[in-house]
Amino acid sequence: MNNLKYPLLLVHGMGFKDYKHIGYWGRIPKKLEEMGCQIYLGNQDANGSIEHNGEVLAKRISEIIEQSGAEKLNVIAHSKGGLDMRYAISSLGMSKYIASLTTISTPHNGSITVDKLLCFPKPIVKFFCKCTDLWFKICGDKKPNTYQSIQSFTTAYAEEFNKNNIDNPNIYYQSYAFVMKHTYSDIFMFVPSLVVKFFEGDNDGLLAPRATKWTNFRGTFTGNSYRGISHCDEVDMRRKKLSRKTGDGISDIIDVYSEIVKDLYKKGF
Repeated sequence: MNNLKYPLLLVHGMGFKDYKHIGYWGRIPKKLEEMGCQIYLGNQDANGSIEHNGEVLAKRISEIIEQSGAEKLNVIAHSKGGLDMRYAISSLGMSKYIASLTTISTPHNGSITVDKLLCFPKPIVKFFCKCTDLWFKICGDKKPNTYQSIQSFTTAYAEEFNKNNIDNPNIYYQSYAFVMKHTYSDIFMFVPSLVVKFFEGDNDGLLAPRATKWTNFRGTFTGNSYRGISHCDEVDMRRKKLSRKTGDGISDIIDVYSEIVKDLYKKGF
């Protein structure tokens, strides 16, 4: 139906892995496969640094290219996964294998909120990060580094990262932002969304649109119900529609991914 020229690689964000039975992407892979897409997953660490995860993704890309026989891949990356992927493309020589990169709420410009929160005493922050690393090591991460991952969300890091990882002119880039309509729209995101709201205004529970705007910014999207769309909703965490209503706004997140694929198909990717 919308059979892309190249296979599609889905790259997850921070805090979760591509587990076999508890998928990061909910109903999205199945829907895209039904549309004719050949789907692969990134399989990088949940809390690995950008450098480590970039190396994992570079190896994964090479494996997919060899396995599929394709010349290139389309990539859709969520949150920090977009930074992992940009590093693999620009710093690890993977640009020749990538046709397009679509980022969903990726902190390309860094988070002002994270800047503020990292003003807490460094020993305390590092202690909690080490505890988190231990948990993700148990869950299967090879080299978790939560502290370095959080550092990569600062505006200072983003500025330096963007200088060193510029867009490749032979790759089509596009970016998307999403927002919740209220801080209580998603119980999982209530506290962080409240904090981000204080420092940066409207957000998806973790990131404000200003943080995620990048090349070919497609806009800021929200739901057609009272909830809006949270960082969890963006990858179909609940495995169901956002709303039964029809009208302006998004009622089902898989529709967003369907439209992305249709658009890439029209562009010849």
